[in-house]
Amino acid sequence: MKTISHVDQRLSRIDTSWTVLVQAHGESEDAVSAKQQLLERYTTAVRRYLLGAVRDVEVADELSQEFAVRFMRGDLHRADPANGRFRDFVKGVLFHLIADHHRRQKRVVAGLPDGSLADVNAADPAACDRQFVESWREEMLDRSWLALHRHQKETGQAYYTVLQQRAKRPDVRSAEMAEQLSAELGKPVNAAWVRQVLHRAREKFADILMQEVLRTLREPTVDRLEEELIDIGLLEYCRPALDKLRAEE
Repeated sequence: MKTISHVDQRLSRIDTSWTVLVQAHGESEDAVSAKQQLLERYTTAVRRYLLGAVRDVEVADELSQEFAVRFMRGDLHRADPANGRFRDFVKGVLFHLIADHHRRQKRVVAGLPDGSLADVNAADPAACDRQFVESWREEMLDRSWLALHRHQKETGQAYYTVLQQRAKRPDVRSAEMAEQLSAELGKPVNAAWVRQVLHRAREKFADILMQEVLRTLREPTVDRLEEELIDIGLLEYCRPALDKLRAEE
């Protein structure tokens, strides 16, 4: 029987979205705060997916608001961590929202010929799932970039600025990056400094990204983290950091 490593034990103490959702039951001040925390964390991913699914800004906004109303009034209390990952729960809620929308549309325009409106139930399930995973992946990346930016503001370490430069111009040599960064940061830096800070920035970004993903897992462990990173296409960002984490086991 496989034993639980000290790393997995440490990861299991992470305050995940599932634990926050449990705290969100009821109408107490703490419950309302927990709901708002979850809603804020995932509202961008929700709207991004809805906009891609319905391809109408007004409809996407309307459905996003409906998601928020259902969430805040407690309609989602039946969510069960045993049923899967938190993104699977969110995806299921959104699929039902879109299905309800299309059913309402069909009732409004019942006189139109069959097939004149898209039916979410007739959509390719695999395509819908890919679309949602892409939206979720972008949300994890966006949140990680924001967290890295906050880290730079709090510490003065130019990780965000340097990594953004590399992301925008991946083929630029370190010497040229040093010239650009010297002007942007208002201090002279050289190619060796760029390489060192870029290495540290990548490590920090990977750590932040893994933390974001870990918060979405039911029972965070190294194995489940790796599986989720693979599923949502983020392993390439985190492989060295994940290997380092596994080496601690």
